[in-house]
Amino acid sequence: MNDESPGRIAPATAAPVSTPPEPPAAGRSGPAGTPAGLQPRRLLARRRALVLVLNLASLAGLAAGVAAVFGTGGWSAADVVIFATFLVGAPWTVMGFWNAMLGLWLLHGRRGGLLRAAPHLAPAPPAPGEGEGRVALLMFLRNEPPERAFARLRALHASLGATGEAHRFDTFLLSDTSDPGIAAREEALHALHAAELGGARYRRRALNTGYKAGNIRDFLEAQGQGYRYFLPLDSDSLMSGAAVLGLLRVMEAHPRLGILQSLVIGTPSASAFARIFQFGMRHGMRSFTMGAAWWQGDCGPYWGHNALIRTAPFLAHCALPVLPGRGPLAGHVLSHDQVEAVLMRRAGFEVRVLPVEGESWEDNPVTLPDFTRRDLRWCQGNMQYWRLLGLPGLERVSRFQLFAAMMMYFGAPAWMLMTLAAASKIVWRDAGGIDFALGLSMFMIMFAVSLFPKVAGWIDTALTPGGVARYGGGPRFAAGALTETLFSMMLAPVVAFRVTLFLIGLPFGRATIWGGQMRDPRRLAWGEALGGLWPQTLFGLGLAGLVWAMAPSALPWTLPVLAGLVLAIPFAVLTAAPAAGRLCARAGLCAVPEETRDVPLLAALDGLPERRRKIPPIAAE
Repeated sequence: MNDESPGRIAPATAAPVSTPPEPPAAGRSGPAGTPAGLQPRRLLARRRALVLVLNLASLAGLAAGVAAVFGTGGWSAADVVIFATFLVGAPWTVMGFWNAMLGLWLLHGRRGGLLRAAPHLAPAPPAPGEGEGRVALLMFLRNEPPERAFARLRALHASLGATGEAHRFDTFLLSDTSDPGIAAREEALHALHAAELGGARYRRRALNTGYKAGNIRDFLEAQGQGYRYFLPLDSDSLMSGAAVLGLLRVMEAHPRLGILQSLVIGTPSASAFARIFQFGMRHGMRSFTMGAAWWQGDCGPYWGHNALIRTAPFLAHCALPVLPGRGPLAGHVLSHDQVEAVLMRRAGFEVRVLPVEGESWEDNPVTLPDFTRRDLRWCQGNMQYWRLLGLPGLERVSRFQLFAAMMMYFGAPAWMLMTLAAASKIVWRDAGGIDFALGLSMFMIMFAVSLFPKVAGWIDTALTPGGVARYGGGPRFAAGALTETLFSMMLAPVVAFRVTLFLIGLPFGRATIWGGQMRDPRRLAWGEALGGLWPQTLFGLGLAGLVWAMAPSALPWTLPVLAGLVLAIPFAVLTAAPAAGRLCARAGLCAVPEETRDVPLLAALDGLPERRRKIPPIAAE
């Protein structure tokens, strides 16, 4: 136990390494610029002010509309709840809208938009003394089938070998596996493939102290000083040699760049759930990430893997604090990545993202229960950020990023409480004085705002030369967009309800386990679906019954929420069914671009060729 007094946070202890030397004067911009000299501070300040004004003005307009709908004729208790929960949940929807809008403008409405959002992508030679630095490739293992990790490492190592730069990289497999059987398989695979991986080394910790962040720090403190950079990889991560070298070239050109995050995309999957989910993420991420990068600038995101990190400042400045006390929000920080990013920026090093697609992949959850388990792990970790908002010396944008990471999860209970309040007005016939025409208009506006990041992705794909063909052609892309939109509408209330229950339980000690994840497609048994989703189903049936009995005319308007809750169990079983995955693959429905072309790196992975059948574009493009 930490011996700090309650409420105090144990300070991060710097690793026993020296602070990295300052780069040459020619590579710095001075106080007027960002640490790497990539942009003037005043420029970023103007952008952030513009984004703040756009978001606040939009939120004020929407709030005025909601107040006009529910405040006519006086405020009931339900009206107050609806308005208050709107103010909690809407800001993050509005922010998503403007990130996507800005990204779409940069991609297609502004010349040189990419370099405005990502100036680090401009060609530049290595800074003096930066060339030929060594890189540690770190693959993290914990109670998951190790065959996946080794297959991906072998593919990456072969791809690096083809570039002629493999001599700069050393590979390490860092295991926190507690299952003896899985550990034995890890050791056997290491013995079999170590030579093929350039003499890769394997280490397993007896205790999972500090979780993944602790695993990283243990390695870096013991062996990291010999490496200028390190690249963390999860067991489902895959990158090409060209993608890794692209990150390396940017880091070498900018010595004050501390973390460079690649845009991670989903690998083709035989699971219908993963396939549909990542289809929406794939075409929507580019505009959203581009817009966010434009105003976040040097305070970019870090997602914990598939990123290149400068070792010395990470060791010296990014040790995580240990939170005192008891319960699920005490102890080691779980969602370590964004905290490490803000600490890196506090130390005077930039954190940037590549807002462009490259050969950087991960696997997405294959079933609805797997998806919610992952989401709850992130939720629990992000809730610890409450106790980190007061860390001294953080940039204002960094502090906001921690705050936003928490508040986005509070949006789920806000929308659920709003649904209950609206249902109470229907059930108790407390709708007197409401302007239904204005209410319908506000509903459609909010729906459009929430849907816009997807729409921006559709527009971006359509305006990009050959973009639609990469997804199998116009008809397939349109069918995929419709399918994914309906899928998201079914998924959202199920996840929101589960997050709400979890957040209610957190103050009472309810926590989730950070263990291995299921990444291979699997059939979901009806019993498992029932055991995990009965609360959503029961709540949805009860709410539907009340609306049907008291105000059946309102049932169509509540259908978007009720359908996902009532049908949660069959939805989960169907989207996990192998037959559904095979049907989607045969039809080319929700295909990602890797399914329409040959990608040797993916074909090299065990078990992928049969689920990566090449899909020809439909003739009428």
